[in-house]
Amino acid sequence: MTEWLALYLNPVDPTARALTWSTIASSLSKGVFFSVSVLYFTRVAGFPAATVGLGLTIAGCLAVAAALGAGYLARAIGARQVLVLATAGQGVALLAYLLARTPAAFVVVASVAVCGQAMQRTALTTMIAESFTAADRLAVRARLRVVMNVFIALGTALAAIALAVGTRPAYRVAMLATGALTLVSAYTLVRARRPPQSAHVETDPARRTRSGRPTRRSPLRDRTYLAITALYALLSMQFGLLTVGMPLWVAGHTRAPAVTVAVLLAANTVIVSVLQLWAARRTTDLRSSGRAITQAGALLALACALYAIAAYGSPAIAVAFLVLAAIAHSLAEILSEAGSWTLAFELADPANAGAYQGVSQTGAALGAMLAPLLVTTTLEHGAAGWAILAAVFPAAALTTQALCRQPRPHRSVRPPHRL
Repeated sequence: MTEWLALYLNPVDPTARALTWSTIASSLSKGVFFSVSVLYFTRVAGFPAATVGLGLTIAGCLAVAAALGAGYLARAIGARQVLVLATAGQGVALLAYLLARTPAAFVVVASVAVCGQAMQRTALTTMIAESFTAADRLAVRARLRVVMNVFIALGTALAAIALAVGTRPAYRVAMLATGALTLVSAYTLVRARRPPQSAHVETDPARRTRSGRPTRRSPLRDRTYLAITALYALLSMQFGLLTVGMPLWVAGHTRAPAVTVAVLLAANTVIVSVLQLWAARRTTDLRSSGRAITQAGALLALACALYAIAAYGSPAIAVAFLVLAAIAHSLAEILSEAGSWTLAFELADPANAGAYQGVSQTGAALGAMLAPLLVTTTLEHGAAGWAILAAVFPAAALTTQALCRQPRPHRSVRPPHRL
């Protein structure tokens, strides 16, 4: 247990340690926010559900551009600075929810909060890309994802106190906690010791301008990278399938008890927390990443079939098939994420890491924006809808694997920064 805590919560590298403690604070905030925000917006702030949905949709659209822009901003002022500013901005926005009284104010605050979160993801992946190499990058990313899942679960448990009390002051305190924890996350990054300055990008002399500066490939002209990003947007809809589609399906189309939803989400958290680092260790190059993503596509197709079958059995049979579906879905999640991380790092030009990671995170933002609408619309058609999803996921995965096999331009080389 002590070794586990040291590995995940107190890594030796100062950059990894700063990111870990920042992730702990922000994940606690997310766990509380996910649990109480919608109820706060509708029951305490008094906004109609349609206003909340529209505001979050507008915010999601803006977040797509924010994720892309953060990459170029990181190149200009540094990924660490962007991460600190975006995290602090989101913290202020979360606190501002307490002051929002009109629909217009809600849309503005939601846009700042969601855009800040999108910029954080870009800045985080850029910072990892610039600070570590090869397996170290994947190990750090995997450990951070484990920490995130564990502390989101803990944040959800803390939010249960506010939900149990159920009063307006309790909801306000919970929302206040989300903003405060996010500001702590930003403060942790500011106070952390800066990483060594020796880690820098070295490029082939043939890829330098006459002035000696390294040339940079533009991700917007990199067709393979753009295609893989678009395919990742399709694959990342699996998260909306789990958090939006699955609960609606269980409640409206199966005979399983409603508590099954909580059990399935808890199982997903446990599986991801236990196996994400294992999956990252299996995806160290383009070939293994393409293979992992293909396996994920097959598992997602299997999960879709099991979810669909759950609608045709008794409560016990429905629960059994739903549990099997959640296991397949969770395994697909860890494999697809690990493979996608490797592709996002290895196919990028290290001399232009910020811009490339911005494009990569744009795919994630697109998937998050489109998933609720596409998943709910598809599942309205029952088994036929599940069949469509079961075809889309493996098709995207196989196409990704094919693109991984294409030859790439000569990449920049970075001296290793060991953990």
